[in-house]
Amino acid sequence: MRGVNADRQSVTSTAVGRLAVPAGILAAVAGAFAYVGAVDPNEPGHYPVCPLLRVTGLYCPGCGGLRSAHAFVHGDLVTALHANAMAVAGYLAFAVVWTVWVVRAARGRPLRIDLAPARLWTLGALVLVFTVVRNLPLGGWLRP
Repeated sequence: MRGVNADRQSVTSTAVGRLAVPAGILAAVAGAFAYVGAVDPNEPGHYPVCPLLRVTGLYCPGCGGLRSAHAFVHGDLVTALHANAMAVAGYLAFAVVWTVWVVRAARGRPLRIDLAPARLWTLGALVLVFTVVRNLPLGGWLRP
């Protein structure tokens, strides 16, 4: 009977070990969101200004990301989307990938994200289109 208990403890400790990295990543992301939620990026002097915006006056794909995260933490989805819609999509994608990772880790299977080159090019093209459109007069609704 002692061997059965040792096996159960081994399985439990292995499952805890498999979930340690996803838990650590979630803690880091939650900490970052908590900080941005507490320290308002709309107040000047709290965060550095985007260098591309400062030098060229153009919005990069990340411009408004901190304001978006702040609004997202406070439950204001409309403001979060207005500040940076691509960032909100990224938050949701992270949540889905993290959940799949935890489920697979709990079952003892590795997370495999195998993006084909076509999908990576598509993602790059979407980021490029988002960046260009938000800097055009017609894309004013995409600006932070």
